[in-house]
Amino acid sequence: MRPLFLTLLLVACGPATREDNCVGDACSNSGPCDPGAMRDCYTGHMDTEGVGPCTGGTQMCLQSGEWGNCVGQILPQPEICTDGIDNNCNGMVDENIDADGDGYTTCGGDCCDSTECAEPAKVNPGAFDVAGNGVDDDCDGIVDNSVPLCDQGLMSNSSSATDFAKAIDICQTASASDMKWGLLDAQLTFPDGTGVPDPNSHSIRPKFGSQTMPQAGLSMAVLSSGVAAAKGDVNPAYQAFVSYSSTNESAFPADFVAAHAGTLPNAPGCPAPNGTTANDPVMLTLKVRVPSNAHSFSIKSNFYSAEFPEWTCSPYNDFFVILLDSTFTGNPGNPIDKNLAFYTDPNTMMNYPVGVNLAHGTGLFTQCVNGSTGCDGTAGSITSCVGTANLTGTGFDDPAPGSCDGNSLNGGGTGWLTTTGNVVPGETITVRIAIWDTSDHAYDSLALIDAFTWSVDGAQPGTVIEREVNDPSIPHNVSPVTGLAQPL
Repeated sequence: MRPLFLTLLLVACGPATREDNCVGDACSNSGPCDPGAMRDCYTGHMDTEGVGPCTGGTQMCLQSGEWGNCVGQILPQPEICTDGIDNNCNGMVDENIDADGDGYTTCGGDCCDSTECAEPAKVNPGAFDVAGNGVDDDCDGIVDNSVPLCDQGLMSNSSSATDFAKAIDICQTASASDMKWGLLDAQLTFPDGTGVPDPNSHSIRPKFGSQTMPQAGLSMAVLSSGVAAAKGDVNPAYQAFVSYSSTNESAFPADFVAAHAGTLPNAPGCPAPNGTTANDPVMLTLKVRVPSNAHSFSIKSNFYSAEFPEWTCSPYNDFFVILLDSTFTGNPGNPIDKNLAFYTDPNTMMNYPVGVNLAHGTGLFTQCVNGSTGCDGTAGSITSCVGTANLTGTGFDDPAPGSCDGNSLNGGGTGWLTTTGNVVPGETITVRIAIWDTSDHAYDSLALIDAFTWSVDGAQPGTVIEREVNDPSIPHNVSPVTGLAQPL
């Protein structure tokens, strides 16, 4: 039986009248009432009592002075199209219609097309199940499904792009012939959509280093311009981030650079990248049908680079992008260049892609050691580092005294970031997640990707730093007014 929202339902309020304790079309189960008193009741849609099999029941006043459950009532149920009964009590028998206009009919699996729940247009087999709302949004017969796990038992060195979709928690698949939401296709390529990336450049891990764990499920995806492994990892095995190279090269994503007049965008105040090729590149492309009730999605990532600290704010600015192809045209809009992994300069309101150059004056890097940066690039300093827990056991935490400061390490990272984009319910989107070395093949970068999640609400597109508990020094992204993600 589907739970119902009482704000939209009619409850019978007494044996002689339906006016007591009623406001508009809703009746209160709270007192006052005399313990032991009885009254008629009905908690279904206001027009369904006495239609088809739907009928009212009775309530007893409890010792607490409040009305108890409505016993004996029969409420609207999903229409069974072959039994000759008006199961949903809407005055029609075995109807095969789309009364709520959501694209699904009663006989096509829509368990709430008219009278069966409070908001029929949001409930159908193409929806995702929204946790905690008390509704069987996806019509699978289960209210508030537990989030499924599909990332257990995946091979670390898998070459299947579908396995990487599972690793970031996209568990449902779909096909061109159905109307479900889910993964339609997945590919591992170079950033220009061609080629076969180095097998060492991507992996699926249950952790990275000794302390960085998945943000959802049991695994996460790792993409790297070097080897997608921390110290002690196998298949592929760890190799030093400062020196590994596959010699692979490709063009940059064409639409991304076209939106920037044919060049790579650059961090504020830093030298432009050299060259026109993505070195040691890898890209995961996911084609996904959006749930009928989703208006945005989020995905978490954690960016590391061996270019930090000495090559910060230099032409060697390794890039990490999350490109979204969507038909969304609303407000706030997705970026024109399609890249959601960006930092917004509060002075110019310009967007700059996530990369090591954003360790120069933006506060984006938090997993690092404070001190001098850019000793082989543009000299500067960093004060946003709050710890090195995410570096522990990765190889990025190896001491590199003298590279900039006496306490410098082999690299640094952003900590976990949340990236959000807006979508149109039911559309097919393409998400491309890519990383590459810029200007050379050395000093590699790496990104962890996990926790792909749908939302019924729109959001502010972009990337924000996960706020550490009780640490006001780290920028955060939640508006105290709307609760929506905000740009840094």
